[in-house]
Amino acid sequence: MKTTSEPLKAPWHTPATPAPRRTRRARNSKLSLGWALGMSAVLALAVVSLGVGSRTIALDAIWAALTGHGSAADTAVVWQLRMPRTLLGCVVGAALGVAGVLMQSLTRNPLAEPGLAGVNAGASFAVVLAISLFGVTDTSGYVWFAFAGAVLAALAVHGLTRRGMAAGQHTRLVLAGAAASATLGAITGILTMSDATTFDSYRFWVVGALENRGEPALLAAAPFVAVGIALALPLGPALNALALGEEQGSALGLRTGAVRAVGMISVMLLCGAATAAAGPIAFVGLVVPHLLRMLLGPDVRWLLAYAIPAGAVLVLTSDIVGRVIAPPGEIEAGIVTAFVGAPVLMWLVNRGRAVGA
Repeated sequence: MKTTSEPLKAPWHTPATPAPRRTRRARNSKLSLGWALGMSAVLALAVVSLGVGSRTIALDAIWAALTGHGSAADTAVVWQLRMPRTLLGCVVGAALGVAGVLMQSLTRNPLAEPGLAGVNAGASFAVVLAISLFGVTDTSGYVWFAFAGAVLAALAVHGLTRRGMAAGQHTRLVLAGAAASATLGAITGILTMSDATTFDSYRFWVVGALENRGEPALLAAAPFVAVGIALALPLGPALNALALGEEQGSALGLRTGAVRAVGMISVMLLCGAATAAAGPIAFVGLVVPHLLRMLLGPDVRWLLAYAIPAGAVLVLTSDIVGRVIAPPGEIEAGIVTAFVGAPVLMWLVNRGRAVGA
């Protein structure tokens, strides 16, 4: 009797069947070249970021300021104001892009984003406490409160859903994160509405911006982002195996609990540091993985690597656009990413690529 076997119905981001070695080598070479081009785009946008603003600086004047031969005014603007802002945009964008890939891979939810872990709500609540209880009004002061709040909120959400995630019940993380965000958001709203001083300081942080953050915010965030990315990048092969399902991953020798734990630690570090330094910047961690998946395919190894330049490009572009569309003022990067991210997400949903098959 002739029997036929049905192919395994894999999740929405399961890697395709391995290609021959020569084909894989050629594809990897192209992807490596693409990553180098992506980093070149980041560098080009960084140069533009150094010259654009209320005071426009020409390219030759930027080079002179960087090498110490420019005017005192140009040198001060480039080194003291725009260089920390530009580097912070790169760090925050890379962190949110990588965290978005991790969240969607760990939860196997195409609409997952870093804020689902309660990071944004925890950071916002901690900032309000720092302002209202301790009188902290400077970014360098409450960045540590924001980071602590983000990590504690993420730990609480992960602790509540750890058993469910181990059993493959990924919706528990979404529900717990939504509940934590709603609760902390309500308390934050009460505190800000009852204290005008707290609200005035808090509203400049909560929109998500790179301006006036300064070097202290960059120095505080960069080490945590570096550690988070260092933990995330080696997880690519394990996340590819995890995409097959909990049972299949375990059968392949994958320690699913350890992978999820390291992945969540990386998400906490990345999102906590980025949110603490720049405030909640929406849609970066949601849109970047989808765009990369359309261009590169489902291999999480390449998605994680490409998320570094892609996230930086998106945040830097948003920050530059915000500076030039409303002179002599500017629009915060978090607002620009929302305007860009919402239509892109709607387009992805309409194409059927943002939902699982």
